[in-house]
Amino acid sequence: MSGDLQSELALVRQQIDGLDRQLLDLLNRRARYAQQVGEIKARHGEAGFIYRPEREAQVLQRIQEINPGPLSNESVTWFFREVMSACLSLEQPLGIAFLGPLGTFSESAAIKHFGHAARPMPQISIDDVFREVESCHADYAVVPIENSTEGAVGRTLDLLLTTPLKVCGEVVLRIHQHLLSNERSLGEVVKVYSHAQSLAQCHEWLNRSLPNVQRIPVGSNAQAAQLAATEAGVAAIAGQAAAERYRLPELASNIEDEPNNTTRFVVLGRHDAGPSGRDKTSLIMSAHNQTGALSKLLAPFSDAGVSLTRLESRPARHTLWAYVFFVDVEGHRDDVAVRSALTELARRAPYLKLLGSYPVAVY
Repeated sequence: MSGDLQSELALVRQQIDGLDRQLLDLLNRRARYAQQVGEIKARHGEAGFIYRPEREAQVLQRIQEINPGPLSNESVTWFFREVMSACLSLEQPLGIAFLGPLGTFSESAAIKHFGHAARPMPQISIDDVFREVESCHADYAVVPIENSTEGAVGRTLDLLLTTPLKVCGEVVLRIHQHLLSNERSLGEVVKVYSHAQSLAQCHEWLNRSLPNVQRIPVGSNAQAAQLAATEAGVAAIAGQAAAERYRLPELASNIEDEPNNTTRFVVLGRHDAGPSGRDKTSLIMSAHNQTGALSKLLAPFSDAGVSLTRLESRPARHTLWAYVFFVDVEGHRDDVAVRSALTELARRAPYLKLLGSYPVAVY
């Protein structure tokens, strides 16, 4: 390496070292201000819930708006999410329940939303995830609600009917499925484990590449990876997090049938969120069994200029051949137009449950 090259590199590296010291100082100053926020809330009797979804969404939206590059919005959003996660943990690490074991897509969604400083609380079923927050053992839950390929997650919808918890956030996670195994070739695989949804998302690839291999659904992708790590002749369909955690090589990568395969998760807590400026409101309603009943329920949204982003029917568990409707609309329940539509809907619907208003996923 020439002397001129070394000198130029040394100069730039000195500048980087200086910036790193400034960054470290600024990060710790930010952390101290975050602690002051908690102290001020405590003095005024507002300690309560330290996590404010609307405030975090506003911070991340503003960072994206003012980002000059060259770092991408996704990169700077991830960085500031981790900074806020670390600052929040100085007050109290948040306990986050999700469908386990460790290594599931649910864990990835929880980390994406709450950062690595949160305390992971994996559960064996979606029912247990709800119960952990309802019983105050966990602060928040992250549960899958719909997939772009396979549609709604039925158990989550059923539990939303009866839970007292509020939806206070959402996470959108791009799903890449990999075939993981200690075997060296596809020809050595005799069984494939995975969650039923993942098996369905890779159905065509399995038909082409492993047509005669037994497919066995299990409770989660991470559980499938655990089995593949210990059994001979076995592969698992799971994500990168499971591959890393259970040290499984990828026999095949990105085997999902749909290239834009994405899962939406909702964040559940014992409170909902204030307005952030870019929000959704989720609700459940039922309709009378008569001609035009659903149209009459949807009319208040159209009349108020409120856009529906999701409408999903689900059998009502208490009455045979009766249905409830899960609805997402743009806007916060405190927005004038949304409030007007909800007031009129309450007059028309035989059953109405507001699940919560919350910020739209920032990234």
